[in-house]
Amino acid sequence: MALRVPQAGGPQLFKEGYKNLQGLEEVILRNIAATKEMSEITRTSFGPQGRNKMVVNHLGKLIVTSDAATIIRELEVVHPAAKLLVMASQQQEAEAGDGTNTVLIFGSELLQRAEPLLRMGLHPSEIARGFELALAAALAALETLECDRVASWQSSAEVLKAVRTAVAAKQYGQEAGLSALVAEAVLAAMPSGDPTRFNVDNVRVVKVLGGSLAQSRVVHGMVFPSAPVTSVRRATCVRVAVFACAVDVGQTETKGTVLLHNAGDLLAYTRGEEAQMDAAIAELHAAGVGAVVCGSGVGDLAIHCMNRYGMAAVRCPSKFELRRVCRVLGATPLARLGAPTPEEMGYCDELRTEEIGGDRVTVVRQWSAQECEGRARPAFASRVSASPLATVVLRGATVNALDDAERAVDDGVNVVKALTKDARLVPGACAAEMALARAVHAAAEGMAGVAQHAVRAFALALEVFARTLADNAGVDSTALVARLIAAHQGGGAAMGFDVESDHEPRLVDAKAAGIVDPLAVKQWALRYATHAALTVLQVDQIVMAKTAGGPKLPKQQAGHWDNDD
Repeated sequence: MALRVPQAGGPQLFKEGYKNLQGLEEVILRNIAATKEMSEITRTSFGPQGRNKMVVNHLGKLIVTSDAATIIRELEVVHPAAKLLVMASQQQEAEAGDGTNTVLIFGSELLQRAEPLLRMGLHPSEIARGFELALAAALAALETLECDRVASWQSSAEVLKAVRTAVAAKQYGQEAGLSALVAEAVLAAMPSGDPTRFNVDNVRVVKVLGGSLAQSRVVHGMVFPSAPVTSVRRATCVRVAVFACAVDVGQTETKGTVLLHNAGDLLAYTRGEEAQMDAAIAELHAAGVGAVVCGSGVGDLAIHCMNRYGMAAVRCPSKFELRRVCRVLGATPLARLGAPTPEEMGYCDELRTEEIGGDRVTVVRQWSAQECEGRARPAFASRVSASPLATVVLRGATVNALDDAERAVDDGVNVVKALTKDARLVPGACAAEMALARAVHAAAEGMAGVAQHAVRAFALALEVFARTLADNAGVDSTALVARLIAAHQGGGAAMGFDVESDHEPRLVDAKAAGIVDPLAVKQWALRYATHAALTVLQVDQIVMAKTAGGPKLPKQQAGHWDNDD
């Protein structure tokens, strides 16, 4: 019997064009390098003195911001390991509303600290086990760092204490004014009975170009950034009909031809359209409707008829804004033009037009209990409760400045939402992170085995926040970390970094200075960053299919091109 010689190369598992990467050098270290590159983009934007990024997205829109959530949303990240970190930070934004940059920086730093351990010969599973032990120790230590809590959601001072740090991270130097606006809007939109039912959608932002940020204010109610289309600009105690369709002459679904023989036929045709629209508006007026909110266009003929009946009409082209105004008015949006039933109609205490700068806006609101005293409200108004919706009207010189201020307001409102579930606060200014690093170091000292190396790496990774804040502030990061370690060893668990240091790093008592962060934000950031790092660390092979579609041809071969063109 002849010996069987095996064929070189082995069986072909995949189609031609597949890429198969495996091993330490090809997979793990490349993934770590990709996450490092991703974090370096947002790392310089961390903290109150973080730098802005100028991003031009695929639509050609220019965004100038230091908000990490906006930066990673506009960037088209294609590397799978970097996308894992991006998805973790997006989940942090959805869960806590803040701390997206914390997830990116800490997750990448964990992987960079794991790289020398991998080169020393440690298995990724051993490093992952050590990171899990360190995460449990850090979360346990975080529970002991509570320095304050929000005692009452009906107090402006308590709300200011909660949102000031989050707003300062986005708009440093303007945090006093913006925090006061956020606190006023939150107090207006906060449910009186159960704060956990607070809805971030009840705090809206309207941007009006012109003026300065100091001219911004809060309006109790909903604000449309346009004036009513009719000549009636003010109405009180009126029934409101909300239409999701256009308030105009109806169009047929099929094509047709109207044959007109003379001028009399033309006049009769236009009189028929006018009579039809007049009958529709008269039907609304007879039902008691005094104002109309339309989600689409309002025809000129409809505006003419509404002016005759003294009705106000406001356009609301956004379907999301239409849902909110229905919630404020207690109305049901109608898909056809006609008189609504009493259950479908909404009610509005006040509809008025204001002029802000050179722009006119429309305010729709319900009176509060104090404002209702001494006023005659109709009986049907009792089924509509006072609107909890508040609108922050922002002023600014440029569109980019207004967009950045809007992101700061959104962060402050989302932090309030997180604090309604867990009202505990921990010291900010990197004091909590340095205290956690000390606690994890102490936990590593009592461990035996290879996992203690990964636990120490976790503790060293927690120092990245102080180094990043110092680098962005232009001070010596090594000297700052050394001083913070010495202060925490001496018992100053609330000592943090003063970002107003000139050249030499200065320390500050974060609790006494009022620099506090929500405990829940830190908690979720540690979890998401660690779990994302563990996912990347435990990947040992990447199999990539061939991209669908044929080869991309040069421009001259892509069609019938003429060289003379």
